Amino acid sequence: MAAVKEHPMHALAAFLPEKSFDKVVYYLHHYKVHLTVTRERKSVLGDYRNAVQGKNHRITVNINLNKYAFLITLLHELAHLLTYEKYGHRVAAHGKEWKSIYGNLLADFVGKQIFPADIEEELKQSLINPAASSCAEESLMRVLRRYDDKKEHVVLVEEIKLNELFATKDGRIFRKGEKLRKRFRCTEVKTGLVYLFSAIYEVLPVGVRK
Repeated sequence: MAAVKEHPMHALAAFLPEKSFDKVVYYLHHYKVHLTVTRERKSVLGDYRNAVQGKNHRITVNINLNKYAFLITLLHELAHLLTYEKYGHRVAAHGKEWKSIYGNLLADFVGKQIFPADIEEELKQSLINPAASSCAEESLMRVLRRYDDKKEHVVLVEEIKLNELFATKDGRIFRKGEKLRKRFRCTEVKTGLVYLFSAIYEVLPVGVRK
């Protein structure tokens, strides 16, 4: 699927939870953001590029996210924009300045009956010390996953038993090994190479691959 072009504001509502549209549109209009909803990317959920040479600020968000994950990702990227507006390139991308701005931005959407109670509880933890990526907050990702469209046979790496085989989306087969801190040490059957997998990475148990 090719990237989707910048969405008109009325179309954007379909990607957002109820009661969040007006707040989001304010930021997009006020800071002249070019928002693009794009195809699924494996490494990132969203991206921000600062305004340069007369071009607007640019934010992209993956199209496959559920509406709560979409909003959280968009707020993450808006926080980068606000950090750039205040500090330029003088601070770290996910340093204390970004964390403070993201926390304040997120707080404007928490307690407003926008998120379900289970997501709200996880977001309150994010307000204390936001991670560089929502993907890095495993407990938040587990809760957000409850609101995804159900994927037949798909499980998380943490749900695969030790030494059992699983397949990634590209068809490679791995044997699950021991957990090292936050990631599992898994060996690719064909090559013998070792890879570290997040506990919440989505895979297929061998035998149900498509």
